[in-house]
Amino acid sequence: MRLDKYLKVSRLIKRRTVANEACDAERIEVNGKRAKASYEVKIGDLISVMFGNRAVTVRVLDIRETTKKSESIGMYEVVSEHDE
Repeated sequence: MRLDKYLKVSRLIKRRTVANEACDAERIEVNGKRAKASYEVKIGDLISVMFGNRAVTVRVLDIRETTKKSESIGMYEVVSEHDE
């Protein structure tokens, strides 16, 4: 699954276009490297998202094409969360 779609389906970012823009602005890293929206997400990947001055790092646990809001939390686990 593409990175921008994963961010939207897992509800880390609300809209796919916003996820795409975040990738273009180099605010998304996968396994410590800047990632493009087309990156193919795999189970076990570490995704870091910069929200303004806050960084959230999550580990991919599951990949699903669609999910309910209540089930989306099970797609990842938060590894770290801190302000910069």
